[in-house]
Amino acid sequence: MPKHTYKQAGVDIHEAASFVDAISPWVKATQKKRKLANAFGLFAAGYDLSRYKQPVIFTGCDGVGTKLELLLKHDLLENAGKDLVAMNVNDVLTCGADPILFLDYIGIHRIEKDKLARIIAGMSQYLQDCHCILAGGETAEMPGAVPPDMIELSGFAIGAAEKTQVLNPSEIKAGHVLIGWPSAGFHANGFSLVRRILERERIKLNRKEMAQLLTPTLLYHEVCWGLRKARVRPAAMAHITGGGLVENLGRIFTRRGLGCHLQVPVWENAVVQKVLRHADANDRWDTFNMGIGWVAIVEPKHAAKALKVGKGAVVLGEMDKSAKVTCELKA
Repeated sequence: MPKHTYKQAGVDIHEAASFVDAISPWVKATQKKRKLANAFGLFAAGYDLSRYKQPVIFTGCDGVGTKLELLLKHDLLENAGKDLVAMNVNDVLTCGADPILFLDYIGIHRIEKDKLARIIAGMSQYLQDCHCILAGGETAEMPGAVPPDMIELSGFAIGAAEKTQVLNPSEIKAGHVLIGWPSAGFHANGFSLVRRILERERIKLNRKEMAQLLTPTLLYHEVCWGLRKARVRPAAMAHITGGGLVENLGRIFTRRGLGCHLQVPVWENAVVQKVLRHADANDRWDTFNMGIGWVAIVEPKHAAKALKVGKGAVVLGEMDKSAKVTCELKA
């Protein structure tokens, strides 16, 4: 009587091992500016922190959400890798840290090397941009648990900062200025609502419009580095993700009795507006970034310098003692 094999159960461990070799160039490409403490291929990755005097480690974990369904449907796999990196690295950047290591988790029905390699390629490109190492990850072949047309995707970022460079939101005071930088679109949040609107309103987008709707989340490392170079130390920074401006800013200071009223520029994005016009007028502020992907809170004397950093920076408002965040479109 023949015995059963792991491959018959739907898992090909040799194919998984060969995939690791196939993506090696993308992994090595992320080790130009930074190096692992030991050779790649161990069961854990290390990074030498000896150049820091008082290192503080920051970690973040996130995914791509239901945007992934549309990215798979429209064959934009590289975008998925970029989104995954940005959603994690940006969170680490908000603390004043530099991203040093990134790990990914991919759960898939069956190993498809070409498809997975495109996701890794997207990750690698963004990681190279911000000098972060792709330190490892897990690719799990799970027939029966993961549907054939779906991929599970999670990312984990590790950053480090000198203790003296870590941002301290307790320094925020009334009168501090909120500077915002543009988003590239919905980024990777609110896509359950986006998908509902596309389906219920029967919105038809051509291929170019769909690609624009699904453009990757921006990395904001250049804004952070630019502020540092300009010697502008924000009291706090926020990556505007799920919950929009209201929740992502509110979590920083409303419990301290501070708030703000923001005047947000009209979102000049024609494809986004095709969807946005069908969203509830109040709910949209709690769901989408509304065209602002990054916010820094700075002293008034530093506002002019901060506005010169990056592209499209605008003053959104000032801190007050209202203990709430309110938003309106700027006339």
